[in-house]
Amino acid sequence: MLEVHQFPCLSDNYGYLLHDPVSQETVCIDTPDADEYLRQAGRKGWQITQIWNTHWHPDHAGGNAAIKAVTGCRVTAPAGDADKIEAVDRTVGQGDIVTIGDRQAFVIDVGGHTNGHIAYHLPGSCIAFVGDALFALGCGRMFEGNPEQFWASLKRLKALPGETMIYCAHEYTASNARFALHADPDNADLQAYAEEITRRCDKGLPTVPTKLERELRTNPFLRADDPALQKRWEHSGDAVATFAALRSAKDSF
Repeated sequence: MLEVHQFPCLSDNYGYLLHDPVSQETVCIDTPDADEYLRQAGRKGWQITQIWNTHWHPDHAGGNAAIKAVTGCRVTAPAGDADKIEAVDRTVGQGDIVTIGDRQAFVIDVGGHTNGHIAYHLPGSCIAFVGDALFALGCGRMFEGNPEQFWASLKRLKALPGETMIYCAHEYTASNARFALHADPDNADLQAYAEEITRRCDKGLPTVPTKLERELRTNPFLRADDPALQKRWEHSGDAVATFAALRSAKDSF
């Protein structure tokens, strides 16, 4: 089984090291803090062999060059963002495959937060690394894309198996829960989820990863195609307009 080592870094990022005990390969999922990634890999006794970037923002790709200088690892980055990312060896896009040992990860176009944003789905392990495209009870700000593009990206993630564990890049869940309750106050599943999040945060525990099937019931951004939510946000029959309204409201919430 692949091992995911999760650790906090910077102010609210999560770092991830993906390790294959058979091949002894270790992948950095994004590189927000080079020193912390190298420190964590050293503590685990793992040799970093690859970096998989999700998008170009410095808190996701800023450590590429420093980690590569120490380890000689190979860097894979999204083709749409590659001109803004350092030390890239390979560019990938929708439908491409990357590997760790004999395990395959499928690249998914999740543009919207940035135009070139990608996610990595490992179906054999039921995990997906989604960067800032999707969060527990939220989604990324729409810095570069448009609502139609971003909703199409979220639909690709919605189509993954429900048991997929979603590894997002930030601990934003408490704030996201407050907005989700505002957006969808009658959702009993969401109310229960929000209470659980409060308990975890009070104990200093992470709220990530999250299971996709739960997000499908509770995350308002994934439910922009739900008739009841569309009606509440006054865009019946229009998922794109509902998503756009939700994202705009969250920006100023």
